[in-house]
Amino acid sequence: MSGVCISSARDLDQLCKVDLYESTPGATLRGIAEDLGIVRGALRQWLETHGSGKKTAADGTLTDSPLWSAPRPSTVDPDESLEQRVARLEAENAQLRAETTKLTTEREILQKAAKYFAGETRW
Repeated sequence: MSGVCISSARDLDQLCKVDLYESTPGATLRGIAEDLGIVRGALRQWLETHGSGKKTAADGTLTDSPLWSAPRPSTVDPDESLEQRVARLEAENAQLRAETTKLTTEREILQKAAKYFAGETRW
């Protein structure tokens, strides 16, 4: 965290949470977010903003963060026309809507299955 400009208490809080994730051996994004009572997406965003790109592995060694190993979004082509950009974004939007519909359906099926199997369990 050295060399980082802290402009507010909120930034300090975010940096501490990022540091906790990066320095805890074997920590997962989900586990740390749950422990801190925050949304995973918020922690991921803070890692992208304040993170070092390094992570402490379960054995205590410092490794590259799995969040940074994913391909970063490419920048917009400066030669792309407005029409091309709109078409690209509309196609991406359609793809994301389809994926959202699929994930929503899968979640509903899993919720129904969990409810069904929980009803059959006789502890």
